[in-house]
Order: sequence, then structure tokens, then C-alpha cells
Amino acid sequence: MTAQEAYSWLLHHSKETAYLGSFGALAGWDQATYIPRKGHAHRAMMQATLARLLHQRSTDPRIGEMLARVEGSDLVHDPTSVEAVNVREWRRSYDLQTKIPERLAVELAQATSLGQATWEEARPKNDWASFKPILQKIFDLTREAADAIGYQQERYDALLDQYEPGATARQLEPIFRRLREATVDLLRRIEGSSRKPDPAILRRYYPRAAQEALGKEVIARIGFDLEAGRLDVTAHPFMQGIGPGDVRLTTRYDEHFFNPAFFGTIHEMGHGVYGQGLPSEHYGTPMGTEVSLGIHESQSRTWENLVGRSLGFWRYFFPRAQEHFEALREVRLEDFHFAVNAVQPSLIRIEADEVTYNLHIMIRFELELAILRGDLSLEDAPAAWNAKYREYLGIEPAEIKDGLMQDVHWSAGLIGYFPTYSLGNLYGAQFFQQAEKELGNLEEQFARGEFAPLLEWQRRNIHQQGSRYWPRDLVRQVTGEDLNPEHLIRYLNAKFGALYGV
Repeated sequence: MTAQEAYSWLLHHSKETAYLGSFGALAGWDQATYIPRKGHAHRAMMQATLARLLHQRSTDPRIGEMLARVEGSDLVHDPTSVEAVNVREWRRSYDLQTKIPERLAVELAQATSLGQATWEEARPKNDWASFKPILQKIFDLTREAADAIGYQQERYDALLDQYEPGATARQLEPIFRRLREATVDLLRRIEGSSRKPDPAILRRYYPRAAQEALGKEVIARIGFDLEAGRLDVTAHPFMQGIGPGDVRLTTRYDEHFFNPAFFGTIHEMGHGVYGQGLPSEHYGTPMGTEVSLGIHESQSRTWENLVGRSLGFWRYFFPRAQEHFEALREVRLEDFHFAVNAVQPSLIRIEADEVTYNLHIMIRFELELAILRGDLSLEDAPAAWNAKYREYLGIEPAEIKDGLMQDVHWSAGLIGYFPTYSLGNLYGAQFFQQAEKELGNLEEQFARGEFAPLLEWQRRNIHQQGSRYWPRDLVRQVTGEDLNPEHLIRYLNAKFGALYGV
């Protein structure tokens, strides 16, 4: 068999596996949106069965044989070619999957499916006692998976690498430390400012139907194709890519708070345009796949914050918002803009402002590290959570639903995932500054309703690249320098320094 024949086999196998994975993605989306309450146990078995089939395909010994025929051949001579990228990532995935026993893969799939259903039921009731056993099982299985995969320095690295290729805890700690120090300094100055926004503007009556109408109008104007996607309601917002032509967004509505649905929808749209911008001709292969969750998050946070909370954005959309909502008819643009950028330490991560958001991520990152290192038991985790909120943000949750149980991620087995949120902010600020160098003043373009230049820049430089470059290599390729926290720090200081006069 020639190298080209082996590559063709790998290509066919990869695409068939991706189609099967699409069924799992669709079932997961349905479980979070429209499944009957009594259907969760059966869905868990469906997902477990599919996980077994996918694991069998991903660990098929023929993959290793075909890779051996292709690696070292002229077909992969150029490391950035489509063939070389696919082979590199197939090898990485195969080595990872073959280290995890099928029994463990199935147990994880079943535990996380049940974990999400249990979380959804237990969180509103503050029922830690019911949730803790399944969460303990998920952490135990995840620890077993990390040991099976192997690592050089930290057990955590084996997990983090699955979401952010090449990243390690040791790399992140100094970057996060610098960002934390700068964030605390800025927060203290803001808290001492005499300038204060009026957040009550956002707590008026905003009818759900009008919120949905405005949200769809905005994401369509920005460039999300609603004929290749949809917007639905869920307990915890997310984006689910099913495949080319089918990228689904979810949000949640609060008729007495403007922010969650509007900015949550734009956030998920940022993920969605990344999914819609991937090269469809490479679907089912690494070249048609997002490179990492941190890069994914850079797209969502860019549209949510750097665009969606900018004054230029609201110069264009505020008149439309006033048409949709009677509550805004007499509100000044500047007052509304200050309100949506209000800085106030809060308990809920997904509703946190730009300044304090990363502190939420650091709390989760530090707790995950401590649990996986064996320095913290799950029994003591709620108290540790509360202590860190007091230390970093000066507040403490009164109920566990607003504390350790607020996020769905651990119940979904996404341990090692949280750092990608702060990495997304860091990448996003660095990309945005580069885009502005190349495209000119972006905020002036937003004020004219011109969002296509930025979206096209993202598609050309990021979306269409698939997994050609690992995250920090992509940052260097696009911006000419390594990941640098000073870009985000300068952006935050300039924006909020002007708003608060500090």
C-alpha cells in the first residue's frame, strides 16, 4: 500500500467517525433543550453506546498501521500542508485514545450524561448532597483518565492539553498571575472612583419576545447565517456545531435583566461564526476542525465584549433597541453604554463584567489543580470556593447554586477546561489589536454597522486555518509575537480608565 492509499483510508475513516460524532452532538443538544424529563436515563445509555462505538473506531489498530505508512513520506514533507496537519493530529488523537481503555471511555460518557441531568435537577434546589456523589465519580474517572494518558509535570496537564494543545499549568501560572495583579489593581481604582453607572437601567422590563427579536436581528447583521443555524433556550447557554450548515446556539431569558440573553446570545454567536467559518470541504478532518477551546473563546469574547460592549456598536444598535424596548425610550446612549460596562464584583461567572471575569476563572483553575493534586477533597471544595470568592472578589455566595454548583462544566467532565476562558480573553485582545492595525479604526466601522471587515479578517486568519497551527503558534503567526497579557491589560485599563476616570 502506498502512502497516498494509506492517507485516503485515514481520510475516509476520519470522516465516517465525524458523522457518527454528529449524532452524539445532536443528541447532546436535544438533551439540553427539548428532551422529555423522563428521557435522561435512556439518553445516557444512547450516549454511552455511541461513545463505545466511537472509541472502537478511534482506537482501531489499522489507524496506527496507516499512519506509519504515511509518516515520513513526501506527502507530509511540508508541515503546514493539509495532509501533514491531518496526519499530525490523527497521530495525536490516536495516541491519546489508545491510552484510555474502552471501559473507562464508556464509564465517563455515562457518568457525565447522568451528571449533567443531575446538576440540572439539583442546582435550583441547592441540593449538594444529591449532586456530590456523581461529581465525585466524574473526578475519580477523570483522574484515572489523566493517569492513563500520562504527563510530564502535572496530572492537570494531561487534561488541559486536550482543550488547549501544548498548554501546561506551568506556562499559565505566570501569565495568570500578571493578569490577576493588574486586574486587582484596576478593580481597586474603579471601586474608589466617584463615577458610577446606573445599573437599574438594565433591570427594567424587557419582554422575552422583544429580546429574542433583537438578538436575532443583531447576530444576523453581524454575519451569523440563521439559515445554517438556529437559536433556542436552555438552562446553560452553549453553541453546538452539528456539521456544515447546522450550527446551533442557545440562550436563556430574564425579562427583568437585559444582559444575560443579549450578551449571552452574542457570545454564543461568536462561537457560531467560528463554526460556520470552518472550511466545509475539510469537514471530518483536523483541517476542518477548530484548533482549541481557547481560540474558540477568543472569538466569542471578542464579539461579546470588544465589539458588543463598545460605544461604536451601540451607536448603531441603540436606536433599534429603543424601538424594541419601551424601557429604553428615554435613556441616553452614554448612560446605557456605561451601564452595560458596569464593574461590580458578582457571584455568577457568565454575568461577570470584563474586569472581574478572569478572577472567576482563576478560582476554578486553582480549585481544579488542588483537587487533582490531592490537596483538596470534594467534601471541602464548597468552603474553599467561598473562601476564594471572599479573597479575590470580596463577596461570598449565600447558596451553593450560586457557588460551586453554578457551572455545568464539571458535571460534563470538562475538567482542565476553565483556563481556556481566560486564554480566550488574552488571545482575543491580541488578535483584535492586530486586526485594527490592518483594518483601521474598528469602532468607527461598528458605528456605521460595518461588521463584515472584522468577521472576514477572523475567517481568513483564524477560522479557515482549522487546526493548521497550535494555539500559541497561531498567535505568533497572526500577530508576530507570543501570547502577551499586556494587550488585554492595556485594553482594560484604557476602556475602564476612561469610563470611570481612573
